[in-house]
Amino acid sequence: MTLADLLAALPQSNLSDMPFPQALLGAFRRKSITFANGLTDETTVVYWFQSKTFTIDLRLPDGPATPPEDRQGWVGDTLWDDAAQQLSWTINRSYQPRNQWPEPATLSFIGNCVLEYAPSGAYVEDWRQQSTTGPLLGLRLLSLFNETTGHTHAMDGGLIVAGDYAAYAQSRLPAVDAALDEAGDLAKALADGIATEGQIESYEVSVATNGLAITHSTQPERLGQNLVNGDFKINTEGKVILSTSIKGARCQLHFAVDCHQSNVAFANKSLCSMESLQWAERENEHLLRHAKIVR
Repeated sequence: MTLADLLAALPQSNLSDMPFPQALLGAFRRKSITFANGLTDETTVVYWFQSKTFTIDLRLPDGPATPPEDRQGWVGDTLWDDAAQQLSWTINRSYQPRNQWPEPATLSFIGNCVLEYAPSGAYVEDWRQQSTTGPLLGLRLLSLFNETTGHTHAMDGGLIVAGDYAAYAQSRLPAVDAALDEAGDLAKALADGIATEGQIESYEVSVATNGLAITHSTQPERLGQNLVNGDFKINTEGKVILSTSIKGARCQLHFAVDCHQSNVAFANKSLCSMESLQWAERENEHLLRHAKIVR
């Protein structure tokens, strides 16, 4: 079963019970981050994919030239504090062995833009929705079964498809992650021989921005390849199993279905008052003369 077959076979999920605003569902590219010191970064490649209960995040300061120890990527449980109106994340296993973004997010919505404010005032990030319409699929990776060794490894990661955009995350084997967590720093782990560059890079976060060909990844050798390879099936418990090959070893990846909708209209506009709409129409020649959609 291909990914397209899987999308056709999975039942539809209910999204009405989501704890956070549905405008956060989809694929977002960071346009900029502005810091309290007045500096702004518009260069770093950053993507945020949001499923019903989890997030996939990728950050590459120098794109494919980013050194292995400087790459960032993670998958985490998405938490919503309704009283504070803030989003936060529980991240158990990440590309980096430390949490580099500890603050929750206070969010504001305008058009296809989500503004994320650090409560401390340290920074504000400008995120742009990339998806328009299409499927929404969230699969949360649970485990990996190595058919050669017969060993099952607890894994973290997932697959999110949002319209024409998709992201895949797969943690390192638990023993490698544990060693890196103890080292606390990737550069130190490399220098001290705690882990090889290949072991560090084995935490994958990859993004495809037009179909399934990878355009950004913590594993540069994966650029241009298919985001997911192998044969999907749905077992009797409703779990999704992907039979694939990893570094030449035949494996089965086991996923739980987080959500699936075959056709979603992702949020690209926000609400405003009738008076504001009339004002915009009245002042259209001035206000919208040079306006365009920016993603």
